[in-house]
Amino acid sequence: MRLKQGDKVVVIAGKDKGKEGKIIKTLRADNKVIVEGVNIVKKHIKPNGGESGRIQEMEAPLDASNVMAIDSKTKKRTRIGYKIEDGKKIRVSRKSNEKLD
Repeated sequence: MRLKQGDKVVVIAGKDKGKEGKIIKTLRADNKVIVEGVNIVKKHIKPNGGESGRIQEMEAPLDASNVMAIDSKTKKRTRIGYKIEDGKKIRVSRKSNEKLD
């Protein structure tokens, strides 16, 4: 997975297609990402101790193949590539060749 926490992405498939957000968390083992404000689901929470029960809205994981990174220069979606600079591997935007980190 070439995506990282903090990357700005756009959803390219599913019910939230076209929405943009920032990656909150990556789940590498499952190849999924959680994006801020996208794929909202309702979770029912039972009463616990002194608290009453409630319905909480939260972001659910999306498959990483359903999101693409947004290029900071062109503000369009782009694929991610790698370059070697000074012996270090860095992520770059394929569209504008800009450094992503």
